Amino acid sequence: MHIHLIAICGTAMGTLAGMLKAKGFQVSGSDDNVYPPMSTQLEKWGIAIQKGFSAKNLQPQPDLVIVGNAVSKTNPEVEALLQSDIRYLSLPQALGEFFLADKKSLIAAGTHGKSTTTSLLAWMLYDLGFDPSLLVGAIPKNFDSSFRLGQGPYFVIEGDEYDTAFFDKGPKFWHYRPYQVILTGIEFDHADIYKDLEHVMKSFEGLVDRIPPEGCLYVCGDNENNLKLLSRAKCKVVTYGLGDKNQIRATKVRLSPRGASFTLVENGVELGVLESPMAGNHNLQNLLGVLALLRRLPPPSPLLIQEGELQSSPLFTKNLKIDALPLLNNKEGVGGWSIQSSLSLFQGVKRRQEIRGVVNHITVIDDFAHHPTAIAETLDAIRSKYPHQKVWAIFEPRSNTSKRAIFQQDFPKALSHAQEVLLAKVFMPEKVKDSAVLDVEQVAEDIRKAKVPARSGLEVDEIVNIVSKEAKPGDVLLVMSNGGFGGIHQKLLESL
Repeated sequence: MHIHLIAICGTAMGTLAGMLKAKGFQVSGSDDNVYPPMSTQLEKWGIAIQKGFSAKNLQPQPDLVIVGNAVSKTNPEVEALLQSDIRYLSLPQALGEFFLADKKSLIAAGTHGKSTTTSLLAWMLYDLGFDPSLLVGAIPKNFDSSFRLGQGPYFVIEGDEYDTAFFDKGPKFWHYRPYQVILTGIEFDHADIYKDLEHVMKSFEGLVDRIPPEGCLYVCGDNENNLKLLSRAKCKVVTYGLGDKNQIRATKVRLSPRGASFTLVENGVELGVLESPMAGNHNLQNLLGVLALLRRLPPPSPLLIQEGELQSSPLFTKNLKIDALPLLNNKEGVGGWSIQSSLSLFQGVKRRQEIRGVVNHITVIDDFAHHPTAIAETLDAIRSKYPHQKVWAIFEPRSNTSKRAIFQQDFPKALSHAQEVLLAKVFMPEKVKDSAVLDVEQVAEDIRKAKVPARSGLEVDEIVNIVSKEAKPGDVLLVMSNGGFGGIHQKLLESL
């Protein structure tokens, strides 16, 4: 069966393409926005990409076409598809049809942190022996792939609130058949499809409504918008976070260049001390969501587990690890010692605080942050990891929300968490037709008022030139964009 994907280089679409290829289908695709890491992954999987959209890409005629949400009804390839008799599906429909029918979905959703949370949950389930399947819009370093197809009962999915396709304007995660959901936090984002925060909330309300009574909702209680959804849940609800009112929380938190150490507390009872290799309070919140789920996830039914013993089953690629330590053991779910060992082995996610290189003792870090909250949290995390070094923020307003003036007042506050700021020009400002474009010169001026040096409206080569002349050994360059940013990371390394 030949399956063709239109807009194949989107992170979710590219991942689905790899999954279909692994399942034995003949896979092809087209896109006009081809850049790593997804283009590299597709090449690795042996999937050819036709550059640009054209009716010719549907010849020879495929058996099925999957349409990405990045293309509209007026796309020339889509127009040709609609004039043909070729069957077509959205990504979520295809995922449900080919992969989710016999699995239980564990979904990480929210405005921030869902890729990291999804990747961490999948890795820990894998290392603990559950052999999960995975779909995530990023590349977890432990798997070096944005998907895996396991034999276990659980499918871990990044729950995307973006719309499904031109023929289905509901959010993707409504189609993912949620069994258990981690909700990291809700803020206004995706200004190209959502009118306001209330509109965003409606999407998450629909997700919560779809969790069955036997499922569970794990909610970061540090986010006020999350708490508004609790009364909607038909299932059990568990709150987690750093605040005192959460059922599962972290106390005695210490952030350091090594990551974070903390005491895990559940319903007021100290369970023990854990250490995380991930930097920043936001990653600690993501981890608490994963721990909340692991503490309550029942062992797979084919196994009868005895405390302190290792059991194996042909269903799983590794032994299922259960811990006998009294403080961290939970007979209903996964225990503590094995959780710590698995957590210690988590390598993180590409484009999430990813060190791209160190030249002349100057560190270049790549991060996907593009929302003011994520930028501030990421800068705080990097500064906790490099407490005695100068941190530069190099930011490209590229996402559909960040290039608009919606966060005109918020970006200066977020970027002022750095010690020097370089702002690129707004990426393709002509695409913004429904509102004002972000004024990067005003952003820089407001940052300077906060006593932080800032320059704006820069081309990539200008940024590289500034850094090569002014950066000193020990400096940290945090590059933030949700796109390719003109290959700036490699250009910085070569220039340095």
